[in-house]
Parts: sequence; C-alpha cells; structure tokens
Amino acid sequence: MEILAGKEVGNIGLGLMRLTLPGANIPDEQAFAVLKAALNAGVNCWNGADFYGTPTNNSLHLLNRYFTAYPEDAEKVVISIKSGIVDMRTFTLDCSPEAVRRFVANANKILDGKKKIDIFGMGRVDRQVPLQDTIEALAQLVSEGAIDGIQLSEVGSDTIRQAARITKIDMVEAEVSLWATEILSNGVAATCNELGIPIIAHTPLGAGMLTGKIKSLDDMDPNDYHRFFPRFQPENFSKNIDLVNELTKLAKVKKCTPAQLALSWVRLQSKKTGVPPLIPVFGTTTPDRVAQNTAVVDLTNGDLEEIEKILESFPVAGPRYPAPAMKLVEY
Repeated sequence: MEILAGKEVGNIGLGLMRLTLPGANIPDEQAFAVLKAALNAGVNCWNGADFYGTPTNNSLHLLNRYFTAYPEDAEKVVISIKSGIVDMRTFTLDCSPEAVRRFVANANKILDGKKKIDIFGMGRVDRQVPLQDTIEALAQLVSEGAIDGIQLSEVGSDTIRQAARITKIDMVEAEVSLWATEILSNGVAATCNELGIPIIAHTPLGAGMLTGKIKSLDDMDPNDYHRFFPRFQPENFSKNIDLVNELTKLAKVKKCTPAQLALSWVRLQSKKTGVPPLIPVFGTTTPDRVAQNTAVVDLTNGDLEEIEKILESFPVAGPRYPAPAMKLVEY
C-alpha cells in the first residue's frame, strides 16, 4: 500500500474523467457500478477535476451523488481534485489566491459535506500568477481544514522544489505511460523520490491507444477530446500504431491484454532506483474493465528489456498535447 495525504491507497487508481464527459451520458447506475467495482478491487485512489464535465455535472457532482447513495464509502477512498481552468476552449487559467479560494469553496459546496477533499490542486501552473501565491493560498486552505492536501500537475523539477520549500506537497500528477516516459529521465521522478512525493500517473493507457483497440480515429469515443491530439492525427497515427502493434505482440506472449501490459509496466517503474511510488490511474465506463485492468501481470526483467527495445525501435510521433496546451506544461 502507498500513502496519499496520510491515507493508505492501492498501487493503481481510477480516473473519473470518462464518467462525466459531455455527451457521454453515463447513467448513475452505470457510473456507480464502476466506482463500487473499483473500491471492491482495492482501487481507492480516485482522480477527478471540476473541469471533467460541465459546471453542473463533473467529477464533484458524481462523487456527491455516489456518496449520498453509499455514505459508508466516503472514508474508504482518497480523492484528488484538479481545478483552475477558466475556459477549456482557450486553455485559460486563474490560479490567483482569490480564485484558488473560490474554486475550493465551490468544490466543497458541490460535495455538500458528503466527502472531504483529500488532495486539491491546480490543473496547471498559471504563468500570470507567482507560484508562491498559489501554493501559499492552498497551504492556508489546508490549515483552515477546507482541504487535506496539495497536488501539483504537469510540472518540472524546479517547480516541485520551489513548491516544496513553501509547504508540504502531497502528490504530483504527471502523464506516464509506454508512450510518455519523460519524467523518468527529466528529473521529475528523481526529485519526487528525493522529497518523498508520490506520483499519480494519468493517461497510463495513452488515451486508449495502448489498449490495442484503437485502429483508427473511428474507434475512439466521439466525445473524447484526445482524438484531436497530435499523436492521433494521420501524420503520426500510422507511426504510433506500429508501436502499439509491437506491444500487442508481447501482450499475446504474456497472455494478457495490452492494457494490462501497459499498466503493469507503469507500476513496475516504482521498483527502479530513484523512482517514487508511481500510481497509474485508468479510466473506464464498465465494471468489467475494472477487473481486467487491476489484474497483475508478471513482467520479468527480460520482458522489461524487450519493452525498452520496442520503445527505442518505434519512437512515439507527435507531442503530448496540441500547441496551445503544450504551453501550459513544463516539459
């Protein structure tokens, strides 16, 4: 078990984004079944955001409804909530102290006392606001009891160190997968390990690409905004599918799904020297997929070496985000 905000969590978590995507229309009965299946499987680290959905139906509203139906589960899970996005269309942020306080107040209002926020943070660093101002505002909210812990998202080593000098940072969220390995070599993982900060690995299945089920854009959920990301565009897609095909071959040899292979690879990175606890959070809309994705795959040193060879032979084509969004990440 790992520790987040003073609570024990499993070594794999659940991302809530897909359950409240605009247009997805996931009924509560189905969403609740996913959440209950996750908890029953020991997946008690849940990752959400107030911009995962609409102002009237996002992760917070879903959690309110779930904990209203199952109040006994509230203390069994650790929830992390991102905020700070003013306009998703223009990637506009507001991480000023006033906005931070407003976002936390709104989140707690939506949860309505059904669950306390374990970890809260801004979705990105606001270049228009000194980092110290944002972090000090979050630290003040922790001291007031409005939230229990603080997270950073998509930040570099220098930002992590700067924030940690101001107050305790409970978690860093970063994209980590077989096609997003940057933090293992750019100092982010090493810095978190040095400072004792766990990492939540978002998008560990490459927005679905690493499941092996996406052969073309037509196979993606039409409501999934990842379909507009560079790695899914024609000039890059054909190259990236070659990587997926090679990983799928190895998964067949291991008698597992490509998703199980990808998730197990992320979890195993924590065993490397200089890497902190690394918890992948997968998204799904079905209880069956929860069972599949939590299955443990025994990857040998030989398997890991084979995966490294595949990654070297089939480099990922295209940046992680569209150009405007890349300006909001630090690597």
